Amino acid sequence: MLYYGYEVTKQWLSGASAMARMGSDWMANPANPLAYFASGPIAAAALDVFSHAAAPRGKPAFGIAATVVEGRHVPVNEVVVDRKPFGQLKRFERVGAGEAPKLLIVAPMSGHYATLLRGTVERMLPRHDVYITDWRDARAAPLSAGRFDLEDYLDYIIDWLGVVGPGAHVLAVCQPSVPVYAAVALMSAAKHPALPKSLTMMGGPIDTREAPTAVNRLAMERPFAWFEQNVIATVPLHHPGAGRPVYPGFLQLSGFMSMNLGSHMLSHWELFKHLVQGDDSSADATKAFYEEYRSVCDMTAEFYLQTIDVVFQRHLLPKGEMTHRGVRVDPAAIRDVALFAIEGERDDISGVGQTKAALALASGLSEAKKRYFMVPGVGHYGIFNGSKWRDIIAPAVEDFIAAA
Repeated sequence: MLYYGYEVTKQWLSGASAMARMGSDWMANPANPLAYFASGPIAAAALDVFSHAAAPRGKPAFGIAATVVEGRHVPVNEVVVDRKPFGQLKRFERVGAGEAPKLLIVAPMSGHYATLLRGTVERMLPRHDVYITDWRDARAAPLSAGRFDLEDYLDYIIDWLGVVGPGAHVLAVCQPSVPVYAAVALMSAAKHPALPKSLTMMGGPIDTREAPTAVNRLAMERPFAWFEQNVIATVPLHHPGAGRPVYPGFLQLSGFMSMNLGSHMLSHWELFKHLVQGDDSSADATKAFYEEYRSVCDMTAEFYLQTIDVVFQRHLLPKGEMTHRGVRVDPAAIRDVALFAIEGERDDISGVGQTKAALALASGLSEAKKRYFMVPGVGHYGIFNGSKWRDIIAPAVEDFIAAA
């Protein structure tokens, strides 16, 4: 019933958003005399803010048409190079740009689409041949597609590294740090031919016992049965994945919004003021952020629940007890893959020390192949997007990849 209630509310808000949009356009129309009085711009701005907040959203497009390589503008083609039931591997092909180090960016499967990393892709494109994992919205996957859990996730990563080819580099952002690190450990032990040269992990929950955040504490303090009973819903009939049990994206979004509700309210207040003042560029920047932030997708129930159990409650990876298809994941097997752990000082999702733990676990890797960077003044989303990502973090990642 939870999902059906959300769908009804979404449909109502969709109509209300359209009405507010028309009202805002009318109040700001030069043909309307009220547009020239103080109340007109204020009303138009208020309606605009409500319309944007209440509008329904689907999967955004990456929209990356070109990049700059060595001072030259080159076209970029977005190509699907492999497709699976719960995701596809995309390549951003730089037309006529020549060879470059291959970089697989592993996007989080945590309620947002891979397009949340658009800024990450854009920044790495000039010097790299970039691929990205484009995960599928679970409500779009029919029951005939089967299950998808954490072990399947590892299979996808290993398979896709095979598609990208030997000698690639991997950038795991947040949630995938655990399965990608585990995949690299398994590939190292098996001497897999597509073993990457380097792995960069940013804000990942490798060991959530280190500096636990509010998100970590919630996962640890609630019994496993609580998650099964309170956050799992069934996809409604009018979606392709009807009948599939999922952790809905709208619940994930509401959780993240409530964690920083004051900041989000302040952002919308600033948006309102920019609209009243006619500062369209600042207003558009805020709108663009929330267009992406509010575009959410569902996760399969089995993937979400297994992640809660393995990563956040039993901490199997740092304890040396994680297995995949009956094989123990041994980080000490990592001997030839350079590791880079990046953390944000103000990260309220993955606390300082959680990603760094990956370096200590890789006891078979020489210290010369390990690197750590704690970025001052950066929160979780600032690690992979925004000015500090572009100007401080990305150059460090580029240097690390070049050295590897």
